Amino acid sequence: MNKHFLFSELKSTGTAYACWFFFGCHYAYLGKWGLQILYWITLGGLGFWALFDLFHIPSKVSSHNYIIAAQINDLEKQEKEESAQREARLLQALR
Repeated sequence: MNKHFLFSELKSTGTAYACWFFFGCHYAYLGKWGLQILYWITLGGLGFWALFDLFHIPSKVSSHNYIIAAQINDLEKQEKEESAQREARLLQALR
């Protein structure tokens, strides 16, 4: 996985609210197509689900971004370890 790709997958709360307000497609924005189709079929849970989401969109976006941030952190750790190993091999070769 590429770090730049993962950064592009981070989502904005404002955009999620805009998707919710204009098209009701905030789950699609977060990549949860199964929930999105169910949301549309039930017409937003006849409005109850839509009202619930009004207050929970920030936590849904944060959860999505947390997973991606953890993946970015893992990639950065891996890069640091590889860099340290390269430096150790270089020092060993110089001796």
